[in-house]
Amino acid sequence: MLPCCVRLKEAMNTFSPMEQQVAAFIINFPSEIPDMSIEELAKACNTSVSSVVRLCKSAKYNGYKDFLRALSTDLAISQNKDITYRDIKPGDSVESIAKNVCMNHIQTIENTLSVLEIGELQKAVDVISKAKRVDFYGAGISGLVAIDAHNKFIRIGKISMSSSDPHQQILTASLLGKNDVAVLISYSGDTRDIVELADVIKRTPAVLISITRFSKNELSRKADICLYCSSSELSVRSGPMNSRIGTMTVIDVLYTAVASDQFQEVKGMLDKTQLASARKHLHLNV
Repeated sequence: MLPCCVRLKEAMNTFSPMEQQVAAFIINFPSEIPDMSIEELAKACNTSVSSVVRLCKSAKYNGYKDFLRALSTDLAISQNKDITYRDIKPGDSVESIAKNVCMNHIQTIENTLSVLEIGELQKAVDVISKAKRVDFYGAGISGLVAIDAHNKFIRIGKISMSSSDPHQQILTASLLGKNDVAVLISYSGDTRDIVELADVIKRTPAVLISITRFSKNELSRKADICLYCSSSELSVRSGPMNSRIGTMTVIDVLYTAVASDQFQEVKGMLDKTQLASARKHLHLNV
């Protein structure tokens, strides 16, 4: 799916009924939109020009012209690609499953890039770079992503906490201070434990960063900085594989950007942690 259409599909349930009509038309007929004026699109969707404008704004575009530029670029790029989400059916060959899982992961990463807002990402990098402590919180699969983030950031000298236990999460979150950052991870943005945890953090002076799907959700509404990812879970999946890939991609981008921003300060730490980790390898005698 085209990145522009990904944004619309991810946020569909947050649009008004009139905006949903326009979004559905664009998703179903993306190649026809660049040749349509805003008046023609509104008429085709049996709605008003103002509804089209509101949809563009809701999808984080400056207006219809800005949306058209992005859509036209997506269409041009898509002509040279053939990567889409592919469902896996019972009885598929191992070769087919391997190919489809990998293609779905590639598409998730590309879609996540399309919904990441660089301005918000820069804010997140700035506050984490200056932070004394950075905690990561998530439940279920998102909890595993939080642990992965914790393991990354301690490599560059950030005091960091991560726990999958809701009670321990509340205890650690309630002690966050002025120079601290809390990163809350929930693909849906509506996980009860994480939303309740956000309320605890809002009562502290810490900065709250959310990582969710591209939509208006309870967690992103409470966050100071909102980062988004994109995914599409297919029917045969036994677990949320693509949403895990999307949220981990955002974490990897954050970690790499912070390490780059503070490279002179963290280079020695990276060397030390890499050497300490290498000593756990049986073949290396250092």
